[in-house]
Amino acid sequence: MTEDDIRKGYLEELVRVAPDLDPATIMGSDHLQDDLELDSMDVLNLVIALAKRFGIDIPEADYPQIATADLAAPFIAQRMAGKV
Repeated sequence: MTEDDIRKGYLEELVRVAPDLDPATIMGSDHLQDDLELDSMDVLNLVIALAKRFGIDIPEADYPQIATADLAAPFIAQRMAGKV
């Protein structure tokens, strides 16, 4: 799975958690809470969705690594490869 595939999956899960977001307007650097205004429960739901979709564990200490699509894609790729 490429980082582009992961980014696409990340955006799909993000829009499922926050259906009022338009994926076409989300930039890779948009922060979940600061820019997209997700609350802590939405972030938790996204973490759960990403963990399930990609078959990885995302510990709370690593939540900052999924705060933007640009950060999340390489982080998830590394987790999937067992490098983190």
